[in-house]
Amino acid sequence: RFRPENGMQVVVRGRITIYEDRGQLQISAEYIEPKGAGALQIAFEQLKAKLQAEGLFDSSRKKPLPLLPRRIGIVTSPQAAALRDILNILQRRHHTVNIVIFPAQVQGESAAAEVAAGLRYFNRSHSADVIIVARGGGSAEDLAAFNDEALARIVAGSEIPVVSAVGHATAFTIIDFVADLRAPTPSAAAELVIQSRQELDEQLEGSRLRLEKAMRYRLLLARQNLVELSRHGAFARMMDLIHR
Repeated sequence: RFRPENGMQVVVRGRITIYEDRGQLQISAEYIEPKGAGALQIAFEQLKAKLQAEGLFDSSRKKPLPLLPRRIGIVTSPQAAALRDILNILQRRHHTVNIVIFPAQVQGESAAAEVAAGLRYFNRSHSADVIIVARGGGSAEDLAAFNDEALARIVAGSEIPVVSAVGHATAFTIIDFVADLRAPTPSAAAELVIQSRQELDEQLEGSRLRLEKAMRYRLLLARQNLVELSRHGAFARMMDLIHR
């Protein structure tokens, strides 16, 4: 998964062949890993540096989340506990929101391609206002699919805002950096993408009270202006003409 570089210390396993006539020894490497740090960590750091240099992590390219999305797309495994957590929170916060689930493996060799297919589906069909990519916690090997370069570029190129909800608060993946928003947990992602009905109702009530107060103030000013105008001498002369 990592790219060997000059000066890197590695552990190699393979077959050794010797050419006695020329006094040459050759190693046919079948397995190579970095000495000390694991191959996954080296690959992660290399890809992170590459994409950061291309500007894919820049905050200027991050898209804002819609305030109250009508449709939320979720790319995850249908059997994942993370999905149940998200659905429970969305139901509690705003039960009228529409949810579209794209089933995908979130671990293993096919996971990156299946998650990428979900992102392409939502962008092609325009069936979501925001997309959550979700997976529960796990080891570095479990989360390796979310460090895939092709997947990271699809996340970065999505026209629909993407929320990364992979792993737990202390575990970072490459798509956390390219997504428009990173949630520390899947449950937190559900909290972030939509306001609760109670919060929305409170905001609307506050706006109604401010509007009512402003209207009463404007009416009071208009009434005072009308009283002052009615006392103007021109009205008295006009009434005198009418009586005549």
